[in-house]
Amino acid sequence: MKKREPVSEIMTKSVITLNFKDDLETAERIFKTKKIRHIPVVSGDEIKGMLSYTDLLRISFADAVDEDDDSVDSIVYNMFTIEQVMAKNLVSVPSTTTIKEVAEILAKKEFHALPIVDEDKLVGIVTTTDLINYLLKQY
Repeated sequence: MKKREPVSEIMTKSVITLNFKDDLETAERIFKTKKIRHIPVVSGDEIKGMLSYTDLLRISFADAVDEDDDSVDSIVYNMFTIEQVMAKNLVSVPSTTTIKEVAEILAKKEFHALPIVDEDKLVGIVTTTDLINYLLKQY
């Protein structure tokens, strides 16, 4: 196993992002069509927050109500903005951070994605799934 490999080796470099002008229905559509769980919220190249699919589930009554899921989601999503729902106090690391260091951060924190930022610019994202896939390749 490579001990000092940088996270840039396993991070997703073509990051799908949202901005404050996008709505939560757009976010949900991206989550479902792209089959992803985390979307950085940016202003230009600067990351401002992170929206997770779990964040949307927390505000949605769709699972608790026996109605048409789409209509319930639309009503709830119109009550909130991305800025209100996203995580704002982010931990980020530069692309030179080792995979081991990233694994230690994700193991200790209660989130499953870490933005990769170089010189205040979002350059990638790494998730717990990326780490698991990396470990699986080692065997």
